[in-house]
Amino acid sequence: MSMSATEQARFSSRRWGVFWLLVGSYVMVYFHRMAPGVVASDLMQTFAISGAALGSLAATYYYIYTAMQIPAGVLADTLGPRLSVTGGALVAGGGSILFGLAPDFATASWGRFLVGLGVSVIFVGLMKSNAVWFAERQYGRISGLTLMLGNLGSILAAGPLALLLAGVSWRQVFVGAGIVSLVLAALTLWQVRNRPEDLGFPSVREQEGLAPHPARRQHWLRDLRAVLGHRAAWPGFWVNFGVTGSLFAFAGLWGVPLMRDVFDLERTSASLYTTIALVGFAIASLAAGWLSDRLGRRRPVIIGAAALSGLAWLALILLPWQVGWSGLSLYGLLGVAAGGFVVTYAAAKECLPPAVAGMAIALVNTGLFLGAAVMQPAFGWVLDLTWDGTLREGVRIYAMDDYRNGLWLSFAFAVIALIAALRVRETHCRHL
Repeated sequence: MSMSATEQARFSSRRWGVFWLLVGSYVMVYFHRMAPGVVASDLMQTFAISGAALGSLAATYYYIYTAMQIPAGVLADTLGPRLSVTGGALVAGGGSILFGLAPDFATASWGRFLVGLGVSVIFVGLMKSNAVWFAERQYGRISGLTLMLGNLGSILAAGPLALLLAGVSWRQVFVGAGIVSLVLAALTLWQVRNRPEDLGFPSVREQEGLAPHPARRQHWLRDLRAVLGHRAAWPGFWVNFGVTGSLFAFAGLWGVPLMRDVFDLERTSASLYTTIALVGFAIASLAAGWLSDRLGRRRPVIIGAAALSGLAWLALILLPWQVGWSGLSLYGLLGVAAGGFVVTYAAAKECLPPAVAGMAIALVNTGLFLGAAVMQPAFGWVLDLTWDGTLREGVRIYAMDDYRNGLWLSFAFAVIALIAALRVRETHCRHL
């Protein structure tokens, strides 16, 4: 179905308007995910907690996020991105404000729980929206662009946040982040629509002269069972569990304390290393999506990402790296390796009917957050096992040998990812 030049311009404007508003909420998802790494010492001091307890506090976000991924896919496929993202941003905003005002550890945990609950639906809603508003041949690139932009939140939660904390308290930061999420929720409800048809436009497929994909013909529960029972959807789950889950656990919590404890860096200097990792992750997410679309293949990019991740963890364990270019290079390599995970969403979506794209994406995404939820406290637990009792202003200080134990655990996760990557089904960038 052809449209006039005016209609095409109007469609493009509305499509990108929907995209940018949803990406705004997605930036906040990454900010909330990574910020505890920079304020780790503040949290340990404020609430007088151990490394394992700190890991559990940070991972509360991941616990509920993981549990909510399949429901998030159902919400995206039934209610649509507009309502699911609006509701999620409202809950996340309230949780961030509660976290910032928390008088004790229990209240802070509840705030972190609400943040995780709220943001858990935003990514899947955004990816579902992208699947409806953009052509299939563009999906890899749009997914990469989405992940790169979302990672601006990670970058803001590293070096820039460390600089900001020189002038404001960690509590003020999280209250302010909550207010931003509430504003984005209101704008999403006002401006976002689930499909081009909701604004009087033909679907993207109809604009290309193709028949629209068939609508759902059965109850969502039967669709969900079909998705969970489809073997081709699961390898992406385990790739994300091992590669991206371990990166998020490290960059979001333990990467800054490692540089502080082992190399005696101040928080601002230490956060530069996780910033580099997250910049590498953002750029590689965009590049991996583009490369996959250009090659017309998904599998080689996913396998390469898993293999490179394992090599990066081994390098951190075995090489004599130091503060400076060698440390920055290895942190950056971790991020670059994990960026290939973006292709797992396209690979899973293309193995299943378009009507259940949200559920397919949600299943793959669950692996990522399950990996981070397991790794954050597990990393802290292995640190505590060999801790020699050193304290500095009430904060536990760990040695490099302690951190190597956690890095070996991260390497094991990467091995799991590589085994799964070898079982990814090639789709040649089209729906099977």
